[in-house]
Amino acid sequence: MSEAKPSRPASPLGKEHHYASPLMSWADSNTDAEIPDPTSVDLATLGARIRHMRQSRNMTLATLAEEVNRAPSLLSQIENGKREPKVSLLSAIAQTLDVSIGDLMKSEPPSERAAMELALKSAQNDPRFASWNIPEVYIGPRLPTDALKALIAAYKQLDSSAQLRVQSPEAARVANVGLRAQMRELNNYFPEIEAIAKRVTNAVGHKGGPLLESGVTDIANYLGFQIHRVEDLPHAARSVADLRNRRIYLPVTSRGDKDLRMVILRSLADHALQHRIPTSFSDFLRQRVESNYFASAVLMPEEATVAWLKNAYRQRDLALSDLRDYASVRYEAAVHRFTNLCSEHLDMTVHFMRVGRDGIIYKAYANDGLVLPTDASGAIEGQLACREMSVRRVFEVGDPFAPHYQYTDTPVGTFFSICQVERTSAGDFAIGFGVPFEQSRYFRGRDTAERRTSMCPDPTCCRQPPAELSEKWANYAWPSVRAHSHLLAAVPPGAFPGLDDRDVYEFLERHSV
Repeated sequence: MSEAKPSRPASPLGKEHHYASPLMSWADSNTDAEIPDPTSVDLATLGARIRHMRQSRNMTLATLAEEVNRAPSLLSQIENGKREPKVSLLSAIAQTLDVSIGDLMKSEPPSERAAMELALKSAQNDPRFASWNIPEVYIGPRLPTDALKALIAAYKQLDSSAQLRVQSPEAARVANVGLRAQMRELNNYFPEIEAIAKRVTNAVGHKGGPLLESGVTDIANYLGFQIHRVEDLPHAARSVADLRNRRIYLPVTSRGDKDLRMVILRSLADHALQHRIPTSFSDFLRQRVESNYFASAVLMPEEATVAWLKNAYRQRDLALSDLRDYASVRYEAAVHRFTNLCSEHLDMTVHFMRVGRDGIIYKAYANDGLVLPTDASGAIEGQLACREMSVRRVFEVGDPFAPHYQYTDTPVGTFFSICQVERTSAGDFAIGFGVPFEQSRYFRGRDTAERRTSMCPDPTCCRQPPAELSEKWANYAWPSVRAHSHLLAAVPPGAFPGLDDRDVYEFLERHSV
């Protein structure tokens, strides 16, 4: 008999804590304190629970129908997940079965067999199931459990193969388009994560300013984890969390451009936010955004950081290099945190870009109206930033590691931007953010005389070479291009893209004793 999976440990944030993602609602709340709307509950699970409780009381469908004064056909449809019951009917069913409405509406199936039946039903409802020419199987009590398990395993294998064919950087970029739209709709501010981060920082007494590594250790202990440093962490992993033994494994030495506190907090975020194993690129990317947000919210607590920002705002002396120094974080982390808080607390709109020396955009966000370059799918990553923007100009000035201030006139208005270069093991990246012209009065550097004009995406702005150069070199230029291999390579399959499951499991097995 196989060993049962360890259940997810209870969070010290409290039994009542159920994180609801601001990007995608997925956390189930099973408390009886509030009765959820039946339309928000999975109807198949609800029906399975009603059937299970009815049958466990040796009650026929006809008897239950008579007790609640409804037609058996209606109850049959409810038990099969095909009808939404009204709360009044659900209350009558619960009273007849001598259970609470909350018991009926819990999110977990009533038994292991029911869970498998629901899994197969969900699989057969997948449009791909029919396209694979698999005949539908009647799911009833006479279907042997072994056959049920085999059918589910076969579906999972087919689904995994199908996912592998689409797991590519292109799929990730497409998923990012939807994710960015949701972030823009929320102004990149997630109050649920802020609240969870506040409870954590309050528990360890971190109110603002630099968070020491000892404070991060206190947070790990508060959340029930111990930190272990090892020599043999899987190469592609920043950290590995062992939920069975409550450990977080980190490398003995980290690359100089990685803030170890951020690495630890990202790993703890998956527990604090009750993340589940991602099943798609969308899940994976959403969880990464949420984990980064949580880590930043812990390093730079909302209340203290907003107070600091408002003080600089009143003095019209906002400088994110000062926020970087105040919180003792990397410049990019400070810029990200500003984008989280500026719209909510300072009534500002902003844009952000992370761009390599070659002009390739790696990250971008905007809610201030700036038009960012996109491909046909709407993806920004991998596109070229305009040569006239500060994120390109910063590499051409005398000291690229000092702040570069610039006004840029565009077809949609004038923007003030501040850009600075950060050096990492992957190369130098320009970290730039900006605001509409009218908001520039709150920032240090607004007196700059640097002003450029960008007409992108008009190709005559900066992409199209001068006519005389084209005429001279068009038939004689043949450069050997340094390909961005990550844009071409397929992502290794697995629950966590880019990581080999075998490497992770063998690593945990070595360290579990």
